[in-house]
Amino acid sequence: MAQGDATTAAVLDVLIVGAGFAGLGMAIRLREAGENNFLVLEKADDVGGTWRENTYPGCACDVMSMMYSYSFAPSTDWSRLYAGQPEILDYIRRVAKHYELRRHIRFRSEVVSYDFEDDADRWRVRTADGAEYLARVVVAAHGALHRPNIPDFPGRSEFTGPVFHSARWDHDVDLTGKRVAVIGTGASSAQFVPEIVQRAERVTVFQRNAHWVLPKPDRPVSTREHKLFKAFPAAMKIYRNIAFWTHEVPVAGFLHPRLLFLLKWASMRNLRRQVPDPGLRAKLTPSYTIGCKRILLSSDFYPALQQPNAALVTAPIEQFAAGGIRTADGEFHAADVVILGTGFDTENRCASEHIVGRDGITIQEAWRDGMQAYLGMTVTGFPNFFMIMGPNSGGGSQSILFVIETQIRYITRCLRLMRSRGTTRFEVRESVQRDFNDRLHGKLAGSVWNSGGCHSWFLDHTGRNRQSWPGTGTSYWFATRRVEEDAFLTAPLVTAQAVR
Repeated sequence: MAQGDATTAAVLDVLIVGAGFAGLGMAIRLREAGENNFLVLEKADDVGGTWRENTYPGCACDVMSMMYSYSFAPSTDWSRLYAGQPEILDYIRRVAKHYELRRHIRFRSEVVSYDFEDDADRWRVRTADGAEYLARVVVAAHGALHRPNIPDFPGRSEFTGPVFHSARWDHDVDLTGKRVAVIGTGASSAQFVPEIVQRAERVTVFQRNAHWVLPKPDRPVSTREHKLFKAFPAAMKIYRNIAFWTHEVPVAGFLHPRLLFLLKWASMRNLRRQVPDPGLRAKLTPSYTIGCKRILLSSDFYPALQQPNAALVTAPIEQFAAGGIRTADGEFHAADVVILGTGFDTENRCASEHIVGRDGITIQEAWRDGMQAYLGMTVTGFPNFFMIMGPNSGGGSQSILFVIETQIRYITRCLRLMRSRGTTRFEVRESVQRDFNDRLHGKLAGSVWNSGGCHSWFLDHTGRNRQSWPGTGTSYWFATRRVEEDAFLTAPLVTAQAVR
């Protein structure tokens, strides 16, 4: 199968976009299903997705290693209960090698447009280098957290030192002896602040809202445990099940906030034990219900903020200046380097993408009132187009890999249904998508994400929650355990070759 150019497009059964956990998992399932006429397009020069891009000091997962890995490709070599970024990336690379996926991947192939051709029931996909592909089915697996949120601070151009986002860490900048300003106190900052405070002259952390923090129960995996996993694979499954239910149980509280008193008690106890100073403790005490924003797991963030060379600033940022940052209280905070821990742009992850579906509808038109999909995977008006981790498929606290594997199985069943029916067009009915979202948002209305008194990345500008699944990971698995054929419009195309 030759790669197409601008005039001759490669014809594929399935085209996957993204070579992170989602894209590689989809490719593995296709191989196992006997499908070989597929390709993975990856904009970078290696696999890994999020774990390739995020290389900041201290980068690690907040889901136990045994759960943050494919169920069908367990590793017995994890060095810690919560693996760091280098180890996770190494795991992804080893999986890609084991399943011989690289021959199916085109690296440095950034997709710039998707256009559905109604007369052929195929997607014409173009990349930045001019290549074209005609695919019966497209699986968008480029993730929800791939565009850093970079606020446009007043006076930004006046600052003379380096400024970079945590997801685009500039390793050429030596922070030793530097005055570093960190903007944001979310999940990434909680990991890299304890690292950089050890070598910077001064670390000033600017906090807009405090986060609820729980201790991270991390430790090295012992030699005895490694031997146990190798000798008795069932032991690994026990660890995985413990991790699964540890993340599953709190979801009941997220849906019914009155049940969150135990989590709040544990977090406040952690804060009191680690921060004896009442003034600092008051600054670090959130004003919203626990769970409204992502709960951080960290045992060293609070201690880092109490180091002699660290300071927490809660006054709003007014503007950047040549040698630092001025806050609304009139204080000037000198800085040589600014690091943005400001999260990702998640409100409309396809806002700038050229995706044109049936009858010329664009994704921007389809989502003009906000992102929505059916089961987080299919969108009315975009036949044969599947998303992994699309709108409202995110788990409240469950491992994203559990959700990814659930969606991969569902998409594989959809493809099998298309083949068995000789169908070349597969599109969720508008009424089904509408009714599904009405029920979904009705369930979310009383959840802590919607009613907890904060504004998080779960909510869009209208106040709608476009990220969360209103239930447990188990309930999502149950909802996607089989394909409801009546939910989709299917039609055979006489003039086009049916999906094999």
